[in-house]
Amino acid sequence: MPVLALPRGTCPWPRNPLDLAYHDHEWGVPLHDDRALFELLILEGVQAGLSWSTVLAKRENYRRAFDNFDPAKVARYDAKKVATLLADAGIVRNRLKIAAAITNAQAFLAVQKEFGSFDRYAWSFVNHTPIVNHPRQREDVPTRTPESDAFAKDLAKRGFKFVGTTIIYAFMQATGMVNDHFVTCPRHRVCARMK
Repeated sequence: MPVLALPRGTCPWPRNPLDLAYHDHEWGVPLHDDRALFELLILEGVQAGLSWSTVLAKRENYRRAFDNFDPAKVARYDAKKVATLLADAGIVRNRLKIAAAITNAQAFLAVQKEFGSFDRYAWSFVNHTPIVNHPRQREDVPTRTPESDAFAKDLAKRGFKFVGTTIIYAFMQATGMVNDHFVTCPRHRVCARMK
């Protein structure tokens, strides 16, 4: 796939049309739907050791294979379903990441029960208000923060897997808990107005 020529000022990380569509319509947009939050939590964990472009290219396959990321269904996956997933060439066939998705679905349901929604729990780590940063270059964008450290630590305590602070910071960026669009990017101002 050819590398894109991005509009001047746009965040530099989109490399192909799928990346750009994700950047322009999802990344940094405050997300409050529990199913969609679960999807991104799982996909960010899948990304460990891979590029986000690779994960985005497999996203529709993941939705099909993982029952559209319905945490109640994923939490009930058994050895037969795991074997089916390990044979599915449309997803990343990593036994640990598949097991983590099941464990995380079970932990996700427990959080929903305790807090009423995963949304309420997750957004509490930013006081229910997006953090708007003002990066001008790549070096201005952190890979972790005290908020992601606290969030990752609490998730791990609750039994979640593949939730290190760098993964969780990426999740926070993806779900709009943090706006890390470059200040020169047209999406920065748009996302900064969202809650």
